[in-house]
Amino acid sequence: MEPIYLDHAATTPMSNEVIEAMLPVYKETFGNPSSVHSFGRKARQHLDAARRVMANSIHANEKEIIYTSGGTEADNLALIGTALANRDKGNHIITSAQEHHAVLHTAEYLEKQGFNVTYLPVNKNGKIDVQDLQKALTDETILVSIMYVNNETGIIQPIEEIGELLKDHQAYFHTDAVQAYGLIDINVKTMHIDLLSVSSHKINGPKGIGFLYADDHVKMNPLQFGGEQERKRRAGTENIVSVVGFQKAVELAVEHKAERVETYQQFKQLFLEELTNHGVEFQVNGESQEQIASIVNISFPGANVEQMLTNFDLDGIAASSGSACTAGSVEPSHVLTAMFGENNPCTTNSIRFSFGIFNTTENVKEAAERVAKIINRLI
Repeated sequence: MEPIYLDHAATTPMSNEVIEAMLPVYKETFGNPSSVHSFGRKARQHLDAARRVMANSIHANEKEIIYTSGGTEADNLALIGTALANRDKGNHIITSAQEHHAVLHTAEYLEKQGFNVTYLPVNKNGKIDVQDLQKALTDETILVSIMYVNNETGIIQPIEEIGELLKDHQAYFHTDAVQAYGLIDINVKTMHIDLLSVSSHKINGPKGIGFLYADDHVKMNPLQFGGEQERKRRAGTENIVSVVGFQKAVELAVEHKAERVETYQQFKQLFLEELTNHGVEFQVNGESQEQIASIVNISFPGANVEQMLTNFDLDGIAASSGSACTAGSVEPSHVLTAMFGENNPCTTNSIRFSFGIFNTTENVKEAAERVAKIINRLI
């Protein structure tokens, strides 16, 4: 029985083109990009070329791209770095109750440092209300962090409206775009986004590399100290091999964006249709029209998350109960709790399925058939 991977929101397999782009660098480019000799300059050329590609992908300036170890570090740098650097302007931060833990746990840390944090609620469709944000803003607000696409439900947040609201406010606007990047057109300048986090392994690139876009005007403290890499904002010798792989993944994502969106939407529709055809009772969590193409979060009334995931795995289906960072946890999803309230059955009977470039019409249909068989047996 062929295993079928439907957990691309957790991580994606590296594409063959990315691997091929990285191999020569492993063999030939070992210089330190901070060195002035030819070996260092060769490494620097790779670093600079990749930075230009990443900046262009979001319509930023290449000097505004900071390489990080991934989305978590980018989120930490965005929140802690700007909060500490701008404390003289205020100590109020706004985020939402359904953020990734990389943001939520960072916000909790900042609360311990004396900052006041407002956690905006989300409605049953999985979106924040921009009016709630407007009401929460004060003269003390220095940072607003709202994710672009929720990693559990795939719901797209009103980022453009938020940017428009904040453009004349002192607060910096950060968005965790880890799930949006590569599938949604992003222009950080016209959308008035000051800080934006991206992770390579969500777009078929290598793990351990990401970037933080920080607009030139953003005042931000570094979180680690050492050399003067990344314009003194992120010390440490850059990971050239992973940067090159990340660059290739970005290039492929940009080139095939429209095609991938259409394909994933077809996969999602096929998957849901097959469940219906096999008599499975389910509901999609969140407003489907506001959902990114690659993710669908499904509630199966009467089912249990752990039991479902165990049986899926035994039948070769890889899916998730929510954030990969809480895999193995028996606690209800904080995202679905924010949407539906505590003790709602959806918080413990919902599964996230997410599609990627290695899925096919055939294996998506097969996966739906296996899932339907399991659900009908369990309930």
